[in-house]
Amino acid sequence: MHGSPAPSAPDPVSGYKSRLGIRMFIFYAIVYAGFVLINSFAPKLMGAVVMGQTFAVVYGFGLIVLALILALVYNSLCGRAEDRARAETDDSTVEVFE
Repeated sequence: MHGSPAPSAPDPVSGYKSRLGIRMFIFYAIVYAGFVLINSFAPKLMGAVVMGQTFAVVYGFGLIVLALILALVYNSLCGRAEDRARAETDDSTVEVFE
């Protein structure tokens, strides 16, 4: 059926990726916590009309867009870090999937 998986080397930038991911997660969690806190302590504010929609809808869509932007930024930064690591090692065992 399927062949054996290709051998892979340890990821030389896994620490960078982990730290970046954790920082981005904390940032997103703070922004999301703002949404939850406003809903909990000032629910009338969520009913305010902003740009033709309620603040809750605008904030909610903003959270979705922010998540997509963070994903793209994470992918870009990690790709650059992997490219730098590959260039520094000049070793064919470091694979970067593009």
